[in-house]
Amino acid sequence: MSTVDTVRDRLDTLPDVGLVVGFIGAIWAVMLVLAIAVGGANWTNLAAGFVGSVTVLIGGYAILALALNLQWGYTGLFNIGIAGFMAVGAYTTAVLTAPTDPAAGAVPGLGLPLWVGLIGGMVMAAIVGGLAALPALRLKADYLAIVTVAFSEIIRLIVNWNGLAEVSLFGVPFGTGGATGISFKSANEVASTLVNGVGQPIVTAAEGVGISGPNLANLTYGILLLLVVAASYWVLARITNSPFGRVLKAIREDETVTQSLGKDTRLFKIKTFMIGCALMGLAGVLFRGQAGYVSPQQFRPTITFYVFAALIIGGSGSNTGSIIGAATFSGLLFYLPARLGENVSLGGTRAPGSIIDAVAGLGSLDPLPLLAYTISNVSTLRFVLIGVVLIYIIQNQPEGLLGHRNEPATSVSLDRPQSGSGGEADE
Repeated sequence: MSTVDTVRDRLDTLPDVGLVVGFIGAIWAVMLVLAIAVGGANWTNLAAGFVGSVTVLIGGYAILALALNLQWGYTGLFNIGIAGFMAVGAYTTAVLTAPTDPAAGAVPGLGLPLWVGLIGGMVMAAIVGGLAALPALRLKADYLAIVTVAFSEIIRLIVNWNGLAEVSLFGVPFGTGGATGISFKSANEVASTLVNGVGQPIVTAAEGVGISGPNLANLTYGILLLLVVAASYWVLARITNSPFGRVLKAIREDETVTQSLGKDTRLFKIKTFMIGCALMGLAGVLFRGQAGYVSPQQFRPTITFYVFAALIIGGSGSNTGSIIGAATFSGLLFYLPARLGENVSLGGTRAPGSIIDAVAGLGSLDPLPLLAYTISNVSTLRFVLIGVVLIYIIQNQPEGLLGHRNEPATSVSLDRPQSGSGGEADE
């Protein structure tokens, strides 16, 4: 047995909660070590900033990966319109909660409470997802993918259209803000209010060790986002561990056989698509709308690729793997390289202008030019790293980090009950 198999077997013995908490804790430890290494006397504030930012990223991508796992991992619905459904949730919440009398130049909204906006955003994303699913689910996977990405782009173009920047309905002005976007009261403001209110003693203590109020508020928001991830995980676990979840698995494996057993597979797929889109809408509000502002530029198709990368790394068909994959992608492959590029240097070694000049230094056994070039361009090269990781996983471990785990909804026991336990004896 290889070392990898040994490590995997040991990890399989851990409960899901312990595995997720331990993995995220390990990423926090990496950020802490980096802050200590490069932060000098300001390392505590830098560590709080690193941990808070990476926690927000992990929370946002975890919600999206869980939603996609329900659609693709369990049901086989290839949805690559994630960014569009995020935009529906974010813009609906923004329109519902934006102030009725905004500052000059801003777009007015309906001024409703944030919790109403969150529910409204999820409901609208679910409705739009259902409308997209009605015609699209008649199609096979490849064609469904084309329909969803086209639907996503249509949504982005609609919110980008200046004709809807500010409109009036029954005398009530509101709008999307067009290309400039729209501001609204975000959940991050709630976290800041919480920190500066009942959490004032904590703020005072944090400032005493050099942690600024904004970094503490961002860290608090990240932790609240992880609580949303935990709630989403619990809901999806209840769904996927139920008979409903076993039908989804059956649809993914063989829809014709599932239909022959009397299941209305089309209705199951529509329900699944709507639930997943509702979570994507929630992520659009809490993740992309964190700063209380959304614009069309925040919902480009690249975010769909990021979510698929996270799920492939973690393992489709596994809710726990979805979170682990989101943490791996956002923390180690996306966020960490960018921070290394910003804070690590090679002293007096200047980065070459091109990769050819950087590699040329190896001819004289001088690796420093290549290292300097890599560090200075790490924000771009991290996408190469993501690609290399995806290629390795697809070729060597196609089930992902945790896709091999035997979760209840992915396996149905066919053993007949024994007579000693009240069942009929085998004949």
